Amino acid sequence: MYFRGELLKKTQCNISYSLFKSPTLYIWHQQPFNLKLNPEKGDVPAHLGGSTQFSDNVEDEWFIVYLLLQITKAFPELAARVEDNDGEFLLIEAADYLPKWLNPDTSENRIFIYRGDLCIIPCPTQSNKVGIPKGEVPSLATALSLLFSNPEACCPRNKISSAVKERLKGYPERIQTELHHAHCFIPARIALILEKRPDLVAPAVSAFYLRDPVDLQACRSFRMFPPDTRVLTQVTFTRCLYAQLQQQQFTPDRKSGFALPPRSDPKYKAHELGMKLAHGFEILCSKARMPSSDANAPVSCNPQWKGFIECLKRNGYFRKEIEGSALYKDLMYRAEHFFKQSVYLELNALSPGEEILQLLDSLTPFSLENLKEKESQLSPEDSDNWLDITEQDLEKMLHDRTKGCVGVEIQKPSVGCSKDEPVRSRVEEDASYSLVAVSQGMTNFLKAMSSHKGAELPRFSQPFSFDPDSMVGALNNLLGNEDELDSDDLDDDDDGDDGDEDEQDFSVPSEMNGTETLESLKKYMDQMDEELMGTNIGQSFKQKEKTVPENGSPHSSGEGSFSRDEEVREIEEEIQPLDIDLNLVTNLLESLSSQAGLAGPASNLLQSLGIHLPPNSDPS
Repeated sequence: MYFRGELLKKTQCNISYSLFKSPTLYIWHQQPFNLKLNPEKGDVPAHLGGSTQFSDNVEDEWFIVYLLLQITKAFPELAARVEDNDGEFLLIEAADYLPKWLNPDTSENRIFIYRGDLCIIPCPTQSNKVGIPKGEVPSLATALSLLFSNPEACCPRNKISSAVKERLKGYPERIQTELHHAHCFIPARIALILEKRPDLVAPAVSAFYLRDPVDLQACRSFRMFPPDTRVLTQVTFTRCLYAQLQQQQFTPDRKSGFALPPRSDPKYKAHELGMKLAHGFEILCSKARMPSSDANAPVSCNPQWKGFIECLKRNGYFRKEIEGSALYKDLMYRAEHFFKQSVYLELNALSPGEEILQLLDSLTPFSLENLKEKESQLSPEDSDNWLDITEQDLEKMLHDRTKGCVGVEIQKPSVGCSKDEPVRSRVEEDASYSLVAVSQGMTNFLKAMSSHKGAELPRFSQPFSFDPDSMVGALNNLLGNEDELDSDDLDDDDDGDDGDEDEQDFSVPSEMNGTETLESLKKYMDQMDEELMGTNIGQSFKQKEKTVPENGSPHSSGEGSFSRDEEVREIEEEIQPLDIDLNLVTNLLESLSSQAGLAGPASNLLQSLGIHLPPNSDPS
């Protein structure tokens, strides 16, 4: 995050305070969101920066985007940038609405989060001179100066910003909906650890999920967490962590002491989840070393701690509580935890296993009977039906995802309809659907602009309409009408000097005029047609019906006297024109049928063109 003015240290303290004062629990999948002060280096100004590995849970990445939006809204002097290993992933989310000039090559130092909105350093236009030319890569200082001086031109509330905010819809309430509470039979010491540090469930699940045979050797004896001390407790997971733990198929070692009840037992799932979670904690402890005395030193020994506490007191963090009160101790504990996790992390970095060992040393004696008495007081666990996605759910997700995109239409699921209504609507849809839309869509695609970067798909905002004249013109273009011949076809190089004499007869000298060039190209095409007539390729295409005059001969009778057999043979040897539309539709339908309802080249191409074909109702 970059600043206007000398506000680095004060802003860093204020941001730290605003981040951990909220009581909302957030479980990071691998690493938490963190910021540290980076001094000025070269043309990069002093700033707060950090990196977070989110592993399999992409929601961590988008929660960081939400935090940056809120931070820049609360501190208007801040501007932030965020990217991942894919680059500017915010632009990827809004790819359907980006201007044509904005691509990975022209977006460097142009994308910022400012005042709670997504901002893009624009290119100057005739109507707006503010901006930086697209061929120029602005320096970070230049881009920030333009952003701070012209926020209205850089931060228009358009569809790009709306697409990003749509992805973040539901925060901060979404934090709770992304959590899953499940009952687990786990060793008592793990239950006490999770009571103090519920975030340690993430490294434990990851350790089990990424286990190897060497890790499982430590789980034969369970020295740290004996299975005979298991109690039923409620554990809070993220949905990603719960899915990883639940979907793993695992059978414990017989020597471990974890005996699972029959699958028909109503508490089988709780036993299985607890067994897997206990394996994860045991693996973490087996990889950890006992913390040294320096690591056990209180945070008050750190020289940065005093300034950190003074900053918290100035901001009213302790709520005027008396030192030693229960609330003051709780606030102090949370402040120490945050200080260790962010400010003090690099100096005293502990692995999750070492943190668990520290917590085990600090545990007070407990009564197993008291813990078992609390089992009857547990709140109901959450349903995990969200793990199963029905066809209707998938259709709804796809529709919600593409409802703002022009030209993309996905059929809504028929939820809440009567039994006869979906069938009747499907029959009406099939009867009214015209395959001309497929042919016209492909014709428009072939006529669309393309470059070395790929084809640019046309956008369709209106339904297809069939115009016979335009269809004839499109077919003439495809068949190479000399009046409509694309100039790109004239630029093809033909350097085949090593060919035989026949090829040299049809070579096209560079000094030929346009008429001679067209005639030469037609000779090439005629020669290719003659060669293909000797093969079976022509049998795979649908040809137009042959028209024979009433006198039975396609030629005038004044040219000479031919026998009937010679006339028929000449007609058969003639090159009959192909039915372009019929061949196109036939091949596309055959490709769709071979896909058996799955994704494939034909369905992907048609959906990219905004064409939706009804399902195949003919099983043959």
